[in-house]
Amino acid sequence: MPRRRSKPLGLKLSWLALACITLLPAAAGAWPWSRDMANQISIKPQEGPDAIRPFPKRSVPMAGTPTLIHVHDRDGALNLANPNPATAESVNRGRKFFQIFCTPCHGASGTGDGPVGAKFLIRPFDLTADNEQKVLSEGYIFGTVTFGGAIMPSYGNDLSPSEVWDVVNYVRHALVSEGAAARAGTATASARAAGSGGGTAGGGGVAGKSK
Repeated sequence: MPRRRSKPLGLKLSWLALACITLLPAAAGAWPWSRDMANQISIKPQEGPDAIRPFPKRSVPMAGTPTLIHVHDRDGALNLANPNPATAESVNRGRKFFQIFCTPCHGASGTGDGPVGAKFLIRPFDLTADNEQKVLSEGYIFGTVTFGGAIMPSYGNDLSPSEVWDVVNYVRHALVSEGAAARAGTATASARAAGSGGGTAGGGGVAGKSK
């Protein structure tokens, strides 16, 4: 009989030991020494009598980054309407921002031939293609610039919503023609460089014969 009673008792002790082991980390975390790293002599943000200091006299409040509080990702911007008319002023502003933020990857031509994009395994999208120019909505382009994509970084902290719309206007109303001109200029410069190199080589040969 005593042996039969020992089995349930041993099982209960095993379960008790398992419960203790399971609760041990939580119990250890409740001890005072678990917060030694948090409780230091350094002053924490917004702590003490000088936590909230009055603004200096004649100071001007700094504006935060303008955002669209009702749009949180690229898909949410898909159906947004462009509030900036595609005027010459808007396109000119968009060109400036495109040259700063977009040409490193997409190139001046917009075809993805920028110096940074050339290092990628996947070439950046051709912004002059029919898909980007006619199929995708302007809201989608706005969302991509603002929130980024799979590889493309986001520029929502660098450009205001109005400035992003200016970039959209430039991409849709000027990039195709200006991109073609940029590609033609690059091809002409390459041809001239190749021609001047050939002429130098030929000149060297003539000089050799004259000797």
